[in-house]
Amino acid sequence: MAMHRETLAFVFGLLGNIISFAVFLSPVPTFYIIFKKKSAEGFQSLPYVVALFSAMLWIYYAFVKREAALLLITINTFGIIVESAYLIIFLIYASKKSRLSTIKLLLLLNVFGFGAMLLSTLYLAKGAKRLSIIGWICLVFNISVFAAPLFVISKVIRTRSVEYMPFFLSFFLTINAVMWFFYGLLLKDYYVALPNTLGFVFGIIQMVIYLIYRNATPVLQAPLKGQELSGGHIIDVVKTGSEHNPAGGGGAVSKF
Repeated sequence: MAMHRETLAFVFGLLGNIISFAVFLSPVPTFYIIFKKKSAEGFQSLPYVVALFSAMLWIYYAFVKREAALLLITINTFGIIVESAYLIIFLIYASKKSRLSTIKLLLLLNVFGFGAMLLSTLYLAKGAKRLSIIGWICLVFNISVFAAPLFVISKVIRTRSVEYMPFFLSFFLTINAVMWFFYGLLLKDYYVALPNTLGFVFGIIQMVIYLIYRNATPVLQAPLKGQELSGGHIIDVVKTGSEHNPAGGGGAVSKF
């Protein structure tokens, strides 16, 4: 029975890897535009900084856990590489002000924030207690990321436009959350399973909202300065949740 559960968990984790792989690559068109225009004006780096931090957290969790953690390591290693590449491209083509704010954010979250968490858990906790603390940090962080769709949903309702909430991306993020939920559940890893429950719920809500407003007449609004973001970019905030937290619990993604 235990072997059967592990086999099923591997299948769900493998499917989660495949879907998360695709979700991690979904911002490629955005960065192609940045590369082609030689400018990152109008885009934000926050989703990618958060996605990188999420992948770093789950890699650390996986290495401390060790047991049945290979699929968390594979997808989050890929996530770290991809998000780092996105950020390098962004820094090359960003304005001086955006470049400076991105570097500050990276230092604050990914260097000092992650470093402080790493050192404190390494020296102040051991064994199962250390794993539990890291797991809770990952869980709380991913729940906060999965809550990001609330902003997109409110924007859709306010503008009566689904421009910023592509249906198929919401669909695949929801399926991704399901894969990682069952992966965590079958391995009795609730730090992975629980955040993806929320990811699934928000994914369903997004798709329902999309179906309600897909044929609605949009409410015209004057764009606010600094908020002229592409649909793909705004949805990236959602994923870091799932991009942007695609690994669902393994980065979710995604994700963990």
